[in-house]
Amino acid sequence: MKEIFNIFSKTTPQEREAHKPKPKIIVDYREKNSLVIAEIISLGIEIEFKELKVADYIVNGTAIERKTVFDFISSMKNRRLIRQLEEIQQYENRLLLIEGIDEQDLYSDDPENLGMHPNSIRGFLLSIVLNYKVPIIFTKNYGDTAQFISVLSKKEKKESPTNITKKSLNASERIQFILEGFPGVGPKTAKKLLKEFKTLKGVINAPLEELREVLGKKADSFSKTTEQEYRVQKNN
Repeated sequence: MKEIFNIFSKTTPQEREAHKPKPKIIVDYREKNSLVIAEIISLGIEIEFKELKVADYIVNGTAIERKTVFDFISSMKNRRLIRQLEEIQQYENRLLLIEGIDEQDLYSDDPENLGMHPNSIRGFLLSIVLNYKVPIIFTKNYGDTAQFISVLSKKEKKESPTNITKKSLNASERIQFILEGFPGVGPKTAKKLLKEFKTLKGVINAPLEELREVLGKKADSFSKTTEQEYRVQKNN
């Protein structure tokens, strides 16, 4: 039950503010070493660490996936972010938070951006908002990230679902996901390959000439990857 204060009492606004319960957020335990955590605690917010299957933060029923600029570009390139965007759909309220735009140029095409062309990044940002319906917030640094989370934590409380789990792929999705791991193969190309060769084995064993009809110039790097010998990396 909500505490009721007597307006005729001598309790000051500061004392009434002190009686209010602290905001509390749920954080994935893998965020423990993030600089954001210390900032959030310094803002008077309680943190509960859990193993979250989806998202990094749950704040007032809103699921937040946090990425530094480098993490964002890396997870975009290896397509891990696509899976995370699909999983976060289970929350009615969701955000992608991209942190550090004051520290790293989002659109730089130097090696730090893993060779991603600026327009590829812009196109992916548009896809996140228009196709996946996930709003994006850009923050200057970890302190700015903490401030956004603090403001959100103090808004009117909303219930969050407790049965959120990682999305399970069916057999066809698993096959497509494997093909998308090859260089130059996206969802559309993976579907074309499977439509043409029916099975994963059929794609791998397809003659180079037939692969070129679907992949064009990318067929050579695809074929080379299937024949690449696995080498165990030795620890120094």
